[in-house]
Amino acid sequence: MKYLVAGLGNMGAEYDGTRHNIGFDVADKLVSDAGEKFKHEHLGDLSSIKYKGRTFYILKPSTYMNLSGKALQYWMRKLSIPQDRVIVILDDLNIPFKSIRIRPNGADGGHNGLKNINEVLGNQNYARIRIGIGGDFKRGRQVNFVLGKWNKEEEQDLPEIIAHAAKAVLAFGTLGITETMNQYTRK
Repeated sequence: MKYLVAGLGNMGAEYDGTRHNIGFDVADKLVSDAGEKFKHEHLGDLSSIKYKGRTFYILKPSTYMNLSGKALQYWMRKLSIPQDRVIVILDDLNIPFKSIRIRPNGADGGHNGLKNINEVLGNQNYARIRIGIGGDFKRGRQVNFVLGKWNKEEEQDLPEIIAHAAKAVLAFGTLGITETMNQYTRK
């Protein structure tokens, strides 16, 4: 069995360590824990890891967040992976910091990366892990907040949050979406 894991974010050093790139951070954790490395490929950086007899292809799209669907669709086709074995990891400012919501499908919730994936795929039927980044910003400052760096307090909690989300990805491939939601969703 093979799975496609898309950690959403933006390429470039200026986006490293930002709230919007937590999907990349989880992808990095999965790959580094497996002792693997990313290779720059068409439309993104790609790696593969093995876990309990499954192969997980880990993708960090290079299309920037707002065009994530193009990379996801390309690699689904190239690797012949159906949507029910795809999981997307992303930031969500509508969820409190430290919370993780796992769903088998759903609306984009105002997230441009999901919006583009939904448009490109023509549906919303793929699993996603939404990692709460909170919404502590002043009106009109949403972009600055999302593209901003984590504060010192948040940075202390990040390793555990990222590790938890990485475990949820592996559970998705071994336990299925329902059990993963039951075990790894955090409020």
